[in-house]
Amino acid sequence: MGQQVRRVVTGHNAQGRSCILKDGPAPNSMEMASMPGLLVTDLWETKDAPADNRGDQDNADRPIRLEPPPKGTVFRVVEFPPDSTWKDSASGLEGFDSIGAGHAVAEGSDDPMMHVTTTTDYAIVLEGEVWAVLEEDETCLKAGDVLVQRGTMHSWSVRTDHPARVAFILVNAAPLHP
Repeated sequence: MGQQVRRVVTGHNAQGRSCILKDGPAPNSMEMASMPGLLVTDLWETKDAPADNRGDQDNADRPIRLEPPPKGTVFRVVEFPPDSTWKDSASGLEGFDSIGAGHAVAEGSDDPMMHVTTTTDYAIVLEGEVWAVLEEDETCLKAGDVLVQRGTMHSWSVRTDHPARVAFILVNAAPLHP
């Protein structure tokens, strides 16, 4: 299992004063069974815009799914293992099905990670390096780099011997092809 993420969530106490509601390991992580070493940790979800900051409900306390709800967002950290440890034996459909996104898999692709979502994604590389692979281009992203992914068919590839950790904010978007 990969590195745990510490999650701190703020809120308001009974007197309406700001406080820390939660501080500890993020409680919602899963390793994708068909992609060993690929660890998804969901930190927060919003269900609408503007977001509702009232109450103390843990908005990450729900099954992990790839895409945010309509008008919502998902904030997560993904640890990608080196391609050499899993890519030749992985089932993309099985992996994406496990997070409610079998519909997102690119049919006929040799790359089990190739997929598309109806989201705008902000990806921030925290550790290591990862290749953003598109249908026509690819680029290597290193710690500190940011990618804005706008509903494009894409995949991720770790071509070193070390995992890469990437923070993602997924924002629900209108479909490109209604």
